[in-house]
Amino acid sequence: MDAKTGLFYVFAAILLFAAFRVITARNPVHAALFLVLAFFQAAAIWILLKAEFLAITLVLVYVGAVMVLFLFVVMMLDINLDSARKGFWKHFPLAGTVGVVIALEMSYVVMGGFREPPKSASLSVTSDLAAQVSNTKELGKVLYSQYIYPLEIAAVILLVAIIAAIALTLRERKDSKRINPSDQVRVKAQDRIRLVKMKSVVAVSDIVSAASVEEKK
Repeated sequence: MDAKTGLFYVFAAILLFAAFRVITARNPVHAALFLVLAFFQAAAIWILLKAEFLAITLVLVYVGAVMVLFLFVVMMLDINLDSARKGFWKHFPLAGTVGVVIALEMSYVVMGGFREPPKSASLSVTSDLAAQVSNTKELGKVLYSQYIYPLEIAAVILLVAIIAAIALTLRERKDSKRINPSDQVRVKAQDRIRLVKMKSVVAVSDIVSAASVEEKK
């Protein structure tokens, strides 16, 4: 077993452990952090497979954006863990059966990939040519030539989603309390503070006369 195969087994073992802890951790923040660890291990495996672009995309998109958003949402919301765990053991047999079937299917596919084909001159030439070609460059060529229309459709959908999110945040609601930033910046001290002159000492005679007036009334 060479070093590359050994690293694959190490990353795969950590990935399986992190994925198992994602679904078994009681704290949702810990589950999200284990999911980040799983993403990093998957990116490392992709680097071993010489798919550097996919590995960097996984780290930047999922770890750098999606998981940070998940962590903010989980930590800002008051999640009731008791209601979230309700019905877990009721659906566990079905979920366990589906998980075992998926694991067996993936094991069959993965173990088939470990069977080395017979070496030939054509395979060696193909591997040498693949080592000289940048997969990121070839992926860019295919993405912006053969799949240019699906890419533009996806870009339009994301643009519509961004505009809709901005429009929802800018709409005025009667029950919302917000401050106009321009008014807050232009505020002056005399607009916020009013000085009132009051007598510091009140004469006893004034108090007695005021009390007598109240008694007469």
